[in-house]
Amino acid sequence: MTLVPLPRLMVEPLVRNALLEDLGLAGDITSAAVIPEDHRSTVVMAARQPGVIAGLDAAELAFQLVDPAIVLTRHLNDGAAAKPGEVIATIEGSSRGILTGERTALNFLGHLSGIATVTAGIVAAIAGTKASVACTRKTTPGLRILEKYAVRAGGGVNHRFALSDAVLIKDNHVAIAGGVAEAIRRAKAGAGHMVKIEVEVDTLKQLREVMEVGVDAVLLDNMTPDELREAVGLVAGRAITEASGRVTPQTAGAIAASGVDLISVGWLTHSAPTLDIGLDWKSNHGD
Repeated sequence: MTLVPLPRLMVEPLVRNALLEDLGLAGDITSAAVIPEDHRSTVVMAARQPGVIAGLDAAELAFQLVDPAIVLTRHLNDGAAAKPGEVIATIEGSSRGILTGERTALNFLGHLSGIATVTAGIVAAIAGTKASVACTRKTTPGLRILEKYAVRAGGGVNHRFALSDAVLIKDNHVAIAGGVAEAIRRAKAGAGHMVKIEVEVDTLKQLREVMEVGVDAVLLDNMTPDELREAVGLVAGRAITEASGRVTPQTAGAIAASGVDLISVGWLTHSAPTLDIGLDWKSNHGD
């Protein structure tokens, strides 16, 4: 799948807000006091550990919004694997501007690369199966578009971006509606013809009830690989099958081998460790 960059219009407000948060009410008082205004430098962003890169557009914007004259040259692109010590990008320009944008740029790049890296690990664990790895809505408030982009950079796919994307009937919906069949009936009556309907089930008994009514997808929650295999047989291609719960790099292979179409993993976005990326000085230009 081709990784399509996010439009600048979507990314810039997020980066701008992050910079404003960091600048506070007086700006970068340290750089302004210590670094001459006309001083220029060349620095590199380099990986401290192996991982998959994501977030270079956000990192570049962090520097350019501080000073449009700063130039970032990429040596790797989003979706590429980086080795420890490998240079990801070179940045040239105002020393003050580089120092002011440094932390915001590294925050975005490290966080998003961490998500891409753990996603790539699950993708590798299920290689050779038909299953895809999907993220969820368990994202950092305000950063969903970037975090879901990072999942794609790691080789995964995206689940819903928002509540309005599709109908997903979960246990509380069923309880309030008075039963799964009634919940599905109401969803079909209320949703437009372009809206897909998915239902979460915890047992094979629930799955049979759902399939009698018919839906577009079923979320098979916290089932064992044997239960998932039986569930796939019960569905028999009549709906998309999605497994969720207790997914790790160690369990993903057996889950995928059951024949499910998707494996959704919430911790890809809410608990991925940051990839360690540093900014290293290479040379100064000016006094």
